[in-house]
Amino acid sequence: MNDMMKTLVRTGPGTPTGALLRRFWIPILLSSEIADPDGPQVRVQILGEKLLAFRDSQGRPGLISEFCSHRGVSLYFGRNEDNGIRCSYHGLKFDIEGKCVDIPQAPQMCEKFHIAGYPCLERAGIVWAYMGPKDKQPGPPGVEWANLPESHVFVSKRLQECNYLQAMEGGIDTSHVSFVHKFEVDNDPFHQGTKANDYIKKDGNVTFEVEKHDGGLTLFGRRNGEPDSYYWRVTQWIFPWYNLIPPFGDHALGGHVWVPIDDHNCWAWSINFRPDQPLSEQERRDLQDGKGVHCEYEPGTNVPGGTWRPKANKDNDYLIDRVAQKERRAFSGVFGFAAQDASLQESMGPIQDHEAEKLLPSDRAIMMARRMLYEATVGLAQGQEPSATASMAQRVRAAGVLLPREQKPQQWAKTHLVYGEDQPVYSL
Repeated sequence: MNDMMKTLVRTGPGTPTGALLRRFWIPILLSSEIADPDGPQVRVQILGEKLLAFRDSQGRPGLISEFCSHRGVSLYFGRNEDNGIRCSYHGLKFDIEGKCVDIPQAPQMCEKFHIAGYPCLERAGIVWAYMGPKDKQPGPPGVEWANLPESHVFVSKRLQECNYLQAMEGGIDTSHVSFVHKFEVDNDPFHQGTKANDYIKKDGNVTFEVEKHDGGLTLFGRRNGEPDSYYWRVTQWIFPWYNLIPPFGDHALGGHVWVPIDDHNCWAWSINFRPDQPLSEQERRDLQDGKGVHCEYEPGTNVPGGTWRPKANKDNDYLIDRVAQKERRAFSGVFGFAAQDASLQESMGPIQDHEAEKLLPSDRAIMMARRMLYEATVGLAQGQEPSATASMAQRVRAAGVLLPREQKPQQWAKTHLVYGEDQPVYSL
């Protein structure tokens, strides 16, 4: 593996890419996992750090180191009470900032016993944390779905058992939609009955144009549309780990966030949202049932502190159905967008052997995203601040549109998709 890839796949404490990712607001867990003030604390691991999330007596979310600074005991076994977690071993107490606020045996020594604590905020039903230097904290996340009323948004998360980079690159690569998802789009309630399905299924030879912008990359995937037009599927990769999915017909927009748990596992956050109206009751029921980009879980795992492991996973070969594959009901024999993606990305191994890969012209966006991440990582190590932390840089949209064959999509996108929350949703 070359130096660039070795750098990008390692995100733990003290690593260059880990330092870069800590400069952004990070989705940590669902707000519902710590629903109640003084309720049970929840173990979480992010970027290789073992942490505890909890809600204090005032209802404020907190994220602190899991371990007491006295003897290294896990504070998971402590008490969440009176605005802090009290260690059950010797009674040291820590607030949501990680400050030691009480040592019964030596109250004068509190200042020496602080542990890591990270600022938190809540958006779209998610607790986010900033894990970087305090004086470099950016403004709140600018992605559109994180700034809508909760009634307009549905968010889920699932465990993905591979490195975040190969998972995220699956989100960047949209040419695979014409293959592994080819038959799923006919039956899924968030894709069925749309003109885009026909274009995607009929033309697997997608041609890409990629444009860099302040917040990441815009991918213009061109397929044959009508005799006088092309179907442009415009997706967004927002630095450093978001992607936005074009809507299908009058269905909700979608997106993902790929957050490293450690170097071998990541959280795959999946989002559907409507900018201009609440999700309907039927939409929300379908999403809760794992339709669209979401999933069903192993029984009992989608609970606070649970594994959130999908029902279709590597231990059961993702419930592959060879009969369905042969009958063209599932291209790979795996059902569900999330399971289809995970089955292929996890099959690469915990960390893909990048030395063995041979990239195609359609992988240009992946190559550009890797380069952007690497240059920002190296730049930060040399004292250059990452430019994409600004909230405004994240305010872009995905779209599906038919354009005359002679028209280039880049200028259209600048008018209709960048900083375009006041624009209608463009979909086919």
